Amino acid sequence: MRILVVEDERLLCDGIAEDLELEKYAVDRCYDGEEAYERLFVEPYDLVILDLNLPGMDGLELLKRIRKERPELRVLILSARAQLSDKVIGLDLGADDYLAKPFALEELEARVRTLLRRTFIQREPQVQVGALTLDTTAREITACGSALPLTPKEFAILEHLMLNQGRWISQEELVEHVWDTDANPFSNSIRTHVSSLRRKLRACLDDDPIQTKVGRGYRLTGEERP
Repeated sequence: MRILVVEDERLLCDGIAEDLELEKYAVDRCYDGEEAYERLFVEPYDLVILDLNLPGMDGLELLKRIRKERPELRVLILSARAQLSDKVIGLDLGADDYLAKPFALEELEARVRTLLRRTFIQREPQVQVGALTLDTTAREITACGSALPLTPKEFAILEHLMLNQGRWISQEELVEHVWDTDANPFSNSIRTHVSSLRRKLRACLDDDPIQTKVGRGYRLTGEERP
């Protein structure tokens, strides 16, 4: 899952991004509306956390453009404008949620999880593929009921494969959805993390459910349980 945080207070923006990265999300940060607009229409984000008082382009104007050009994109407004009328305007313009400042990071994390679950094919909070279970609320993956000791990048790769079970995922797609914009798509980082992930899966499952095909990428096998 890939998130863009748009907030002109740099310390706050960086703090939110770092907190969400600890929750195993890929996070980019942006400090003004114009730059955010440019990024949003070239990068495949799943969620935008959007401040309203932005330089370059006001947050409400950016929200209008998002709803016109990318209506499927989830938007969480994060603003010091705490009046009911402000919330009504933001929600009427198409925001999926509105959180007033000051706020607790735990509440922000919970709202992010809720919004991202809406994009899943499976509505239940748990996604199961074979012996693997992804808990989208706890942000954990277990194998045969035991927690997998995954790094944030390994978790993000396996999460993306589980949410797209049976479909071939190219290395470029993994870079787009799992890494931030500073990632080098031509590096061996993907292969290195997938190799490490496979070793951990073999240790837990006595099997490697990740298939590789030249020119296609990676695919997760396993029957999905109801």
